[in-house]
Amino acid sequence: MNERIDADDPERSDEPSKTQRKIEARALRDLGQALAALSVGDRASLDLPETLRDAIERYNATRAHGAKKRELQYLGKQMRRVDPAPIRELVEARAAGRQADAAHLHRLERWRDRLIEDDEAVTEWIDDHPGCDVQQLRSLVRAARREGGGDPEQRQGKSYRALFRFLRESTG
Repeated sequence: MNERIDADDPERSDEPSKTQRKIEARALRDLGQALAALSVGDRASLDLPETLRDAIERYNATRAHGAKKRELQYLGKQMRRVDPAPIRELVEARAAGRQADAAHLHRLERWRDRLIEDDEAVTEWIDDHPGCDVQQLRSLVRAARREGGGDPEQRQGKSYRALFRFLRESTG
């Protein structure tokens, strides 16, 4: 009559469950979305089939929310036809690069705050970056101190931003 399906049945163990297939499809769809967010130059470095390139272009061109979701589903379907490993490597490399850039900018922000608050930090910066223009650095620090008046909430002015630009150019 009614036979229960045994989960430990050896005949069924080789095929993934429906849940597992959905998880894999969602991961590929998310990878496709990340791929679509990459620059055109980055995507050109990959050997992608024309159907996938078209799906990416259609996804990026679509603006309406419902249509965007449909295009994303189609993009995920096209992603199932390619090897995701090189795409995943490129997406992860770009993400790591963005994280490294963000970390660098955060370090510069901390340096800027230290330079404004402490004269010893100015000496440290000069020792660590011997090629920087010391006179301009000191001038920018003085201007940022005057502009902020010691209040961290007021550190939004022109000199504050100019000091950050100077630090970024000195390190980059």
